[in-house]
Amino acid sequence: MNGCDQENPRASSALDCSVAGLLVRITPVNEGFRDFCRDFIAGGDGREPDIEIVMTQRDIDAERLRSPGGQTGYSDRYIETLAVCRRLSEIMPSFGRFLMHGSAVAVDGKGYLFTAPSGTGKSTHARFWREMLGDRAVMVNDDKPFIGTGGGATVYGSPWRGKHRLGSNIAVPLKAVCVLGRAAENSIEEITAAEALPTLVRQIYRPDSPAMLAATLGLIDRMTESVRFYRLGCNLDPGSARVSYEMMTKEG
Repeated sequence: MNGCDQENPRASSALDCSVAGLLVRITPVNEGFRDFCRDFIAGGDGREPDIEIVMTQRDIDAERLRSPGGQTGYSDRYIETLAVCRRLSEIMPSFGRFLMHGSAVAVDGKGYLFTAPSGTGKSTHARFWREMLGDRAVMVNDDKPFIGTGGGATVYGSPWRGKHRLGSNIAVPLKAVCVLGRAAENSIEEITAAEALPTLVRQIYRPDSPAMLAATLGLIDRMTESVRFYRLGCNLDPGSARVSYEMMTKEG
């Protein structure tokens, strides 16, 4: 078990959650955390957790200080969700997984991830795919999916699924990653892993631990062995979904 025990007199009851194929036991300070991760709560089967995280008010206060602008006006309950995500993301590379900022959709059982800086249109483009494909498309995660690299790349849903809370507790093989950018006309091209790498490094969670950061970069290298990469210039018109879909889902 990989975890960190801390004295926490204010803690609410521990929650066993299934996250990225692992059993994670979280003891939050705020009882509202149960609602935040309700779709990921695991049934008790007597197993010891793979990861255990015990939160304290000190963790919440520290997270508030390191967040942009001190997250003024946000509740401790919200800040705690960020702090848990950080703690978990620091540990995940030990288990062959890392967090990536992006919007992931599953189509016919295969995963497609759109990544770019905030405000570029990842969520909008993923929504265009869902509107175009109907029941064939399932939202994996709209903000912070985890990526695993054992036996090919896998994209996992997580409780951290964006302001619209779009996502599922599922895992699918990751087929392609698309780097989005704004453009007057819709166009897409396949790019090499080396061309995609600068964006990937900016969009992953980079652990504070040098060892875990090195492990994360190694996991990205492994991901490139089984995933194809694309660059999409789009004008946020629904027609952009057809352009990206036809290229990213082609075989060969």
